[in-house]
Amino acid sequence: MKDCGKMPSSQQLTSYHKLAELYDYLMEDAPYEDWMVFTRKAWERYGVHPKKVADLGCGTGTFIRYLLEHELDVFGVDLSSGMLQVAKEKLRRSHPAKKVKLSCQDIRQLNLEEPVDCILSFCDTLNYITEEKGIRDVFNQVYEALKPGGLFIFDVHTPFKIAEIFGNEVFIETDERVSYIWECEYTAERNEVAHNLTFFVQEEGEVYHRYGECHHQRGYSMQTLQSWLEEAGFIKLSISSDFTFDPVNEESERAFFIGMRPPLP
Repeated sequence: MKDCGKMPSSQQLTSYHKLAELYDYLMEDAPYEDWMVFTRKAWERYGVHPKKVADLGCGTGTFIRYLLEHELDVFGVDLSSGMLQVAKEKLRRSHPAKKVKLSCQDIRQLNLEEPVDCILSFCDTLNYITEEKGIRDVFNQVYEALKPGGLFIFDVHTPFKIAEIFGNEVFIETDERVSYIWECEYTAERNEVAHNLTFFVQEEGEVYHRYGECHHQRGYSMQTLQSWLEEAGFIKLSISSDFTFDPVNEESERAFFIGMRPPLP
């Protein structure tokens, strides 16, 4: 079950604790290559040739490693200092000569050191912001952080996935190192789900330690997100389904948005 569509991602509004140590193990099958392919196609589709890119909710830096293969200067942002510590060490080993800046901050108050050409936020980061004002704040901050003509590319779990795939389901995974019980509690009025996670981690011989965390996600309609992007000043370029440029349908699980800060006249 090591799938980003099921395991909570790294930009929760409270910092990750034990999960920072386990994240790469649990996410080893996440579709990072698919995100990179989609990103490259978006750049080609809209004629953007970025040099400086920011990754919001960068977690342990795995996707940053893909970006670095394209000779980009990368700014990684995450709320979890534990995640960023893992990212720092991982990137030091894999790309010691590359230029990466990592910053622990809340993306609702995003503050990049300089404008960038493209801002990315994948693995349903924005679903973890469960108040409408918070999403609108992110859109406003991203707009200000982009150069004119820059792209904002992000994905979200659709309301369908929040309600029908997560809902009130229970997921259980066991292996030799880590086992977990994942209980979902769905609130229909807000299209919101609480992910209650209990981990059993082998740490000392046959001894397993138990850890618990709770994370919340909320689903927003495509129309609502589009209206907030436009309100922030973005030009809508694309809303598409599941790593493609096909329209979102009733059973799409992941929606991809591409918005542009208008170019200078």
